[in-house]
Amino acid sequence: MEAPDHNPDTLFDEDLYTIEWSDIEHAEMDYENYLNDIENFFREDFEEAIPEENRY
Repeated sequence: MEAPDHNPDTLFDEDLYTIEWSDIEHAEMDYENYLNDIENFFREDFEEAIPEENRY
């Protein structure tokens, strides 16, 4: 399929899409936020799967 607005003469700037190893190596993980996301996922899954009257 051909894109009508495609310009083949557009230059691609590799620097915009390049990730250096040092960017990854020195990145600090937000483990607390990551764990909160996992906990919320399983809580929502549990609440959807088991009706409230059948919980513990």
